[in-house]
Amino acid sequence: MKKSVHISETPATQWLRRQGIEFTEHPYDYVDHGGTAESARQLGVPEHEVVKTLVMQDERGQPLIVLMHGDCQVSTKNLARQIGAKSVEPCKPEVAQRHSGYMVGGTSPFGLRKAMPVYVESGVLSLARVLINGGRRGFLVGIAPAVLVEALGAKAVQCALSPG
Repeated sequence: MKKSVHISETPATQWLRRQGIEFTEHPYDYVDHGGTAESARQLGVPEHEVVKTLVMQDERGQPLIVLMHGDCQVSTKNLARQIGAKSVEPCKPEVAQRHSGYMVGGTSPFGLRKAMPVYVESGVLSLARVLINGGRRGFLVGIAPAVLVEALGAKAVQCALSPG
């Protein structure tokens, strides 16, 4: 029987508990630049069900969060068009960290340092369950995708570019 490892609290898990949201804890060995492919491999789940939290900004430098399937890229053109922005681009790591309060590689959409609009790829919402960063490198939480809309007010968008 596998011993369950309890991860110390993060701002994300504290936020989830305060909201009364059920989640499961999924620690893994963080690998630099391993991304969702590495966490999915270690946890034995399809990379499509691992959701990455991306901190981006519009042409005015206003930050926003995009939640995307681990195995897909964001079409910034499609995203900008759907949210009424001229352009959208990823934030530089130090800027993303300042906005979110999390280290890059450990960014969670829960318990952010500052409130930002959250957008979720619509396909994510059709999954039964997703794994998403729990606020630390090497730590994902399993949640029902509906939580993203109900608790974060995430707006569904269609901006996924399939791999390959």
